[in-house]
Amino acid sequence: MKLGILGYGVVGSGLINMIDKDSKDRGIEIKGILVKDKRKHIDKKHYEKITEDIEDIFSEDIDTLVELIGDEENAYKYIKRALENGINVVTANKAVIADYGDELINIAREKGVSLRFEASVAGGVPVIKVLSEAMSGNQIKSINAILNGTTNFILSKMHDEKLEYKDALKKAQEVGFAEADPSADVFGYDAARKLAILSNIAFEKRVNWKDLYICGIDKVSALDIDSASELGCRIKLICHSEVENGKVSGYVRPAAVETGNPLSGIVNENNLVEICGDSVGKIALVGKGAGSFATGSAVYSDVTDIIENPGSNLSEISDEITNVYKNPEKKEDFIVRYPVESYEVVENILSDNNLIFRKILSKDGDISVFIEKVTEKKLDEIDEYLKNTGFQKSSIRIIKID
Repeated sequence: MKLGILGYGVVGSGLINMIDKDSKDRGIEIKGILVKDKRKHIDKKHYEKITEDIEDIFSEDIDTLVELIGDEENAYKYIKRALENGINVVTANKAVIADYGDELINIAREKGVSLRFEASVAGGVPVIKVLSEAMSGNQIKSINAILNGTTNFILSKMHDEKLEYKDALKKAQEVGFAEADPSADVFGYDAARKLAILSNIAFEKRVNWKDLYICGIDKVSALDIDSASELGCRIKLICHSEVENGKVSGYVRPAAVETGNPLSGIVNENNLVEICGDSVGKIALVGKGAGSFATGSAVYSDVTDIIENPGSNLSEISDEITNVYKNPEKKEDFIVRYPVESYEVVENILSDNNLIFRKILSKDGDISVFIEKVTEKKLDEIDEYLKNTGFQKSSIRIIKID
């Protein structure tokens, strides 16, 4: 197989190292590697094949294009061009697959080539292959997951080292788990894209990631961490989707997870995906969700799959976008953080509605309250009332899951 590789960063380096160790047995040949600045790669392997011009890649006689550049606009353009030219594609780009996966899979099918994207979700955890192959006889009922290593690393440091959010983020940036601009990770967008891809495959309905309920970790404080600990929980950025009576619902949000739940024990950059099928019940896949060799391994697996099964596409994404169902009347348990000065008002509202609640902790002018079996609609109403009565600071909500 002759490869054109776009990108020579963390994942590209891991992939190329694996190819170099295994290329003779697999018959893999690297024909070209695209980078932004060739000078930065002068000491790397295959320097003579590195180029800054995409036309150099397409002018080579390649069988498969491996896209690892991250840039959604150019990645989409190059992937589509390759497929239309009858070239297989392997990509780790969750943004492209989340937004254009159905279109690109259709092109691949029409041209009789493969589009593989295992590395777009959960790094080295082979969850897409499991959904597409091992669980193909099941109707998938739900997905619960930790899908973003950056936010999991930050929350782990906040729990274990008692750091505030900004200090834990800085540490994540120093060790290379967080970008200089961490917005996509900490606001929950990266995880939402990954959850949408998994939901698309699992439920055979196209879920637009922007339609999910998305709340990141950027507002999580040390008070929230301590409050969760008081309840025997750890806070995680949880990705959840389910289908019931043909309706898909889903969210990405901070959740207080009880310590008996496997999700609570996932630390640092690791990911976990729990899938519930109607026949097999619950299965869980755990592994590194980021890193050179973890993600490079998933890319390499896709490349070798194409060698063994040319022209096949394991994963299908429906063309028809489904509405993501939101149920503001569903009752859940929450840790809610309010300004201390508004607590008396909140207490009266909760009492008037016969809700079960208790104070947990207070710190830095805020107070955390555990409220049982309350709806998002009721919490919205309390926030609106507080705003109208002069308390401008909104509540911070963390859902509790067993």
